[in-house]
Amino acid sequence: MTTPTDAAPRSALRRAFEFPNPVNEYAARSTAGIIVVLSIAVLAVGLATGWGWPLWLIALGFWLRVAGGPRYSPAGRLAVHVIVPRLGKRRLVAGPPKRFAQTIGAVLSTAAAVLWTVGLAPAAWVLLGLLIVAASLESFAGFCLGCWIFGRLQNAGVIPEGVCEACSNISLRRG
Repeated sequence: MTTPTDAAPRSALRRAFEFPNPVNEYAARSTAGIIVVLSIAVLAVGLATGWGWPLWLIALGFWLRVAGGPRYSPAGRLAVHVIVPRLGKRRLVAGPPKRFAQTIGAVLSTAAAVLWTVGLAPAAWVLLGLLIVAASLESFAGFCLGCWIFGRLQNAGVIPEGVCEACSNISLRRG
């Protein structure tokens, strides 16, 4: 049995790691654009010098966004608090697919960092290239590959409908 004092830390912890839902699509696209620029810079520097340690910074940024959306991520905060207000645009989309997409980015960037660290730089650069393609699709074309995969997994029953009601109920998406 829990007491009210036991429940407070859990709810504070839950709030600390809460992902926003809904998400402003323009903030997500702006964050993806920042990731494209950073990743191209890391790829260029890495190919020229062999340095791959900034891959760890990209991976950390993704894990911070997975943990709490833009709240803990410098790129997310820049997008939400600086870029998007200047755009003046707002289009709300479901949060769970965006978190799923950030998780894919976190796994890819972490795998790239690990591969570089163990001496497999060419494989790391290929993974970073895939990340650049996916982030470019999100940023420039408005197509979130991770969200698309999320939808396919939800349609196949791998991700339960309750994870994202708006994703599974077409009438909620129209509203």
